[in-house]
Amino acid sequence: MGLTGLRARIVSLAVLTATLVVAVLVVISHVLLTRATEADTRTLAQTRADAVAATVEVRDGKVRPAEGAGDAFDTIAWVYLNNHRIDGELHSAVAETVDQLGSSTQARFLATGHYLLYAEPLPTPGLRIVVVVVVDLTPYESSEQRGLIMSLALGAFVIVLTAVIAYIGVSRALRVVRRMSALADEWGSHDATRRFALGPPRDELGELAQTFDRLLDRVAATIADERRLTDEIAHELRTPLTVLRGEAQLAELSALQVDPQLVLTETDRLSTAVSTILDAARSRTDRETSCVLVPVLHRLSDHRIDAPPDVEVGVAAEVVTAVLAPLIDNATRHARTTVAVRVVVDGNYVVIHVLDDGPGFRPDDLDVVFAPGHSGTNGHGLGLAVVRRIATATGLDVRAIADGRGHVEVRLPIACPP
Repeated sequence: MGLTGLRARIVSLAVLTATLVVAVLVVISHVLLTRATEADTRTLAQTRADAVAATVEVRDGKVRPAEGAGDAFDTIAWVYLNNHRIDGELHSAVAETVDQLGSSTQARFLATGHYLLYAEPLPTPGLRIVVVVVVDLTPYESSEQRGLIMSLALGAFVIVLTAVIAYIGVSRALRVVRRMSALADEWGSHDATRRFALGPPRDELGELAQTFDRLLDRVAATIADERRLTDEIAHELRTPLTVLRGEAQLAELSALQVDPQLVLTETDRLSTAVSTILDAARSRTDRETSCVLVPVLHRLSDHRIDAPPDVEVGVAAEVVTAVLAPLIDNATRHARTTVAVRVVVDGNYVVIHVLDDGPGFRPDDLDVVFAPGHSGTNGHGLGLAVVRRIATATGLDVRAIADGRGHVEVRLPIACPP
């Protein structure tokens, strides 16, 4: 229905445009033909009047046709002397008008019915001689009518031809769109990884297909990204839930009291994971795009913080919290004695180093330490997959450093670069 409606609208627009153009051309051509016909009939009338005037002689104060002049003009030309007709035979169709023009004092044209009359006074001293001629307009009117009918017929043919060409052209063009729509429906039901793959674009529809392919790639990447995020969230939530369930089952089987400290610790881990995910989701719609870093760090950690007091980053506080909270918690759980947060301004960026004196990362673990479910030496890596996911979603950079201690680096843009 959509394609049919679009095709009908395009064809209708083409037909309307062609109709307007044809109408303008028909009107212009008819006007030009009418003016040309009018000019021809007036020229013919003047020529006849001059020819009749050449046959008129004035001798001894009398007016008479010249010798040798025949009666060729008797029914189409008349000669008047002092308002009296002296030559030519009148017919009823123009008699009254001819008599009226016979008294003219200057050359004039007069159209009546299907005839054009022309009066031309002759320059004769002492006498008022007027030659009146008539031109039958019927042949010219017939020619105009035939011309108009032919113009209308040609215009109608052009309009129909335009409609046919537009319909065929639009149908061929929309065939590609219909095919794309059918393929998209098929892919949605069977294979979401297929693409149109129409090759290099040869027209706008080819460019549209290429754009759709790129869009589908981004959609597929987003879906895959969300699936990975779901797996990572499931992994982060499964661990504390498993510990809590195991502790409860052990207490039930052995009739022992549940260790409240363990329950609180695992509950805190679960709460931290949930809060981190929620904060990251909320930060995507937060209008605030910058924050002063030091107050955020003090809310996150009671450990030693080495940072410039007024440094401001171009990231919302919720994003900073969502990224740093799991890192500081991870460092706290794996440190032997000391955890520190150090902030360094590096050009247009602020680099946050989360440090602990724990076993740190192995060099061969740096590429996989942020993978879901990965756990390095002595348990390092807990929560890092979610951190990397949040950082990637918000345009930040997080990396682990193997320097013999626990060391994770977060790079954020500075709010007001120099």
